[in-house]
Parts: sequence; C-alpha cells; structure tokens
Amino acid sequence: MNLTRLQAQLSTDEGRKPRIYTDTVGKVTGGVGRNLTDNGFSQDEIDLMLSNDIVKATSTARSLVPGFDQLSDVRQEVLVNMAFNMGYQRLSGFKMMLAAVSASNWDEAAAQMLSSKWANQVGPRAKRLANAMQTGAF
Repeated sequence: MNLTRLQAQLSTDEGRKPRIYTDTVGKVTGGVGRNLTDNGFSQDEIDLMLSNDIVKATSTARSLVPGFDQLSDVRQEVLVNMAFNMGYQRLSGFKMMLAAVSASNWDEAAAQMLSSKWANQVGPRAKRLANAMQTGAF
C-alpha cells in the first residue's frame, strides 16, 4: 500500500478541516474526516494536542511578560495555565496583574487574578493559581 498516495486521496475526498464541523450525515467531524461523534481522540492524540497548545500558551505568556524566563517555574506555569485557558486577547487585558508580575508584586498579582471575571468563571482553578502566584509554590 502506498500510504502517501492514500493520504493524499483521503485528504482530497474528505477535505482537510482545521475546525470542527458537522458532516453530511450529522456527525461532528474534524481534520481529515475524523468522526468525533463516534471515535473521538486517542490518548496519544490528546497528548499531542496538549503539547502543541502548551507551546502556544508559553509563547503567549512570554510575549506578555517581560522577564518571563527569569520567573520561577511555578509562576511561569501559572501564567502559561492562564494563557492556555484565555488566549492572548483575554490575558492581555489583565494589565494590572501583568504589571504586578513585572514588578514582582506577588500579593497584588494574586489579588488582581482573584478580582477578575475569569476567577468567577473558573472558581477553584483561580484560587489555586492565585495562591501559587502569591507564594511561588503549588
């Protein structure tokens, strides 16, 4: 079997969709005809997507926080966790929190995290991350 040719045929026949869509028979689908309704993702696929998303979230956090690489691992992880959840646009709106991080004012950074709409939306996650930002430990 010529795998390269088969991949090209399936990509042509099914299409390559970077977004989720509903196919002609009502199945939630994505990629190259992946029937997500019935098949979902394997653990390896989930891990690959997670790794790719962490790289993107790290880039987002790094672009928003001067000196990101000098922060402790824990505080870097907090910022990447938030970037993962919110993306660049929403996280960039945390101007007072980001300024507090840049000033190493961990109490203020945590307070800004907890006083946000995001904290109400994610509940315990916000409390855990704010505590880690404040103390430097999980």
